[in-house]
Amino acid sequence: MRDGGIRGAGSGIQDQGLRIRDLQICRVVGTVVSTQKNKKLHGAKLMLVQPLTLDDQLRGVTLLAIDAVGAGVGEKVLVVIEGKAAGDALGKKGAAVDAAIIGIVDAVEYSEPT
Repeated sequence: MRDGGIRGAGSGIQDQGLRIRDLQICRVVGTVVSTQKNKKLHGAKLMLVQPLTLDDQLRGVTLLAIDAVGAGVGEKVLVVIEGKAAGDALGKKGAAVDAAIIGIVDAVEYSEPT
């Protein structure tokens, strides 16, 4: 798959309840400052992330994600896009979260299927 989404052999693949299709490779393109927010998000770092294709081209719409790993602007990151999994990644069950940065990507190796 060339669009940057991480997909398994089928939609039923799960790892501890997280569907593989809910993960995206993105680039951090900015930050958001919010002095007033839900108390469950107190202390959370808000980042703007842009999904990427596997050859590092921007695609889709920019997303707002909570940073769980200390990522910085310009870094390539792994983002979970699913409310419950995103909240769980932050250790904040029940928080109003749709996307969370759960990893910093060091490298992507990909070869076209033959």
